[in-house]
Amino acid sequence: MLVKTVTVQNQLGIHARPAALLTKTANLFECAIRIKKGTKCADAKSILAVMTLGAKHNDVLRLEFEGINETAACDAITALFESRFGEEE
Repeated sequence: MLVKTVTVQNQLGIHARPAALLTKTANLFECAIRIKKGTKCADAKSILAVMTLGAKHNDVLRLEFEGINETAACDAITALFESRFGEEE
């Protein structure tokens, strides 16, 4: 299992569009991907689960990857966070 900590950098947090990008990317991989914010945990392959985390700007999230292609999945998901999901602010 791989574990990565990321910070939500885009000003609007993980709203509908970033959640859709995250979910779409997560579903490209066969591994399990979980996102944890405090005591909440979400399946990254479910847009509803991702949205219910309520991740806002500067929130720190723990990403867990387990299974086939976990390294590639970690790189792809981390890149989304680092790119601010393509948002300027």
